[in-house]
Amino acid sequence: MPWQEVSTMSLREEFVKLAQQEGANVRQLCRRFGVSPTTGYKWLTRSRQGEPLSERSRRPGTSPGRCCPQVESRIVALRAQHPAWGARKLARRLEVLGDAMPAVSTVHAVLRRHGLVTPAASQAAQAWQRFEHPAPNDLWQMDFKGHVLLHHGRCHPLTILDDHSRYALGLRACGDEQRQTVVDQLMAVFRRYGLPARMTMDNGAPWGSDGAHYTRLDVWLMRQGIRVGHSRPFHPQTQGKDERFHRTLKAEVLQGPRFTDLAHAQHAFDLWRVIYNQQRPHQALGMGVPVERYRASAREYIERPASPEYGAGDEVRKVYEHGRISWRGGNWRIGKAFVGEHVAVRPAGEDGQYDVYWSTYRIARIDSTTRTVNAGRSLA
Repeated sequence: MPWQEVSTMSLREEFVKLAQQEGANVRQLCRRFGVSPTTGYKWLTRSRQGEPLSERSRRPGTSPGRCCPQVESRIVALRAQHPAWGARKLARRLEVLGDAMPAVSTVHAVLRRHGLVTPAASQAAQAWQRFEHPAPNDLWQMDFKGHVLLHHGRCHPLTILDDHSRYALGLRACGDEQRQTVVDQLMAVFRRYGLPARMTMDNGAPWGSDGAHYTRLDVWLMRQGIRVGHSRPFHPQTQGKDERFHRTLKAEVLQGPRFTDLAHAQHAFDLWRVIYNQQRPHQALGMGVPVERYRASAREYIERPASPEYGAGDEVRKVYEHGRISWRGGNWRIGKAFVGEHVAVRPAGEDGQYDVYWSTYRIARIDSTTRTVNAGRSLA
């Protein structure tokens, strides 16, 4: 499925914000966004000169400390556009748009006065201890948000989130949860944003069945030099940021009217992803927005990565049907994910022990004395 953009204007806004990040490679971003350097630098110049890339309200602010009728109407109107946003997010967004906002408590009072605060929203928020990776693209989280009924079929939302910035790199309306579907969507994301150092995902299909053995999707990612991690079975909190993103997606998009088909769902996802990345204040980011903390990766997606190369002293074998290799008179099961690949067998430094490598990853250990083999992710 080709990459789809909401509009030319949203494309420009995303490009400019990513290009203004410290250390951004502007020409690389031009290639990824499909624009010439001349056009890309023209957008940057217009942005630096204060020329808007899209129409925005220029209504003058009101007196600080007082909620005049005009400001109150702006609060109510923005809440109508984003019914799941609370007082903090509304106040911060209106400040960004140029309105002088009263205290958050006053904004909350406005919502209450108009009957826009539910009892659940009035309860004190629980304090959470947060952890995040120190830089963008250190880790991406990926998962499916279950399935959503359409008027015609089902939609399986695929979500890809940067751990450091909470930037939504991908939000795709998929017709199934098959490996090839994920690969197709990831290729579009990689071509646009580059490669992460690591990705983590759940253990259900197509990520894996038991959390112990490699999958064909793992191998495809590893071929790009991406380290792959998986949450422990029945512990979705390992994917905490993506799970939280799913809750926000459900509250702000999926609880509305049922979508007609996948194209209808994707259009809604595209519109909301712009809001989430560029407009929606995020409490964990100090009421900033994800695009302010994200920058595209310098690592390019490799369209045709080379096959692994091994040393002259390695015993190289091809993995055949059922994930086995033939070595020293025995058939050793290495893993079905590696069928068709070449692996290297090397002494492990202990009598009768040999390690099996695919590329730089140790994927199995053979004990020639007991005639047993231990294979899986735990050996990496």
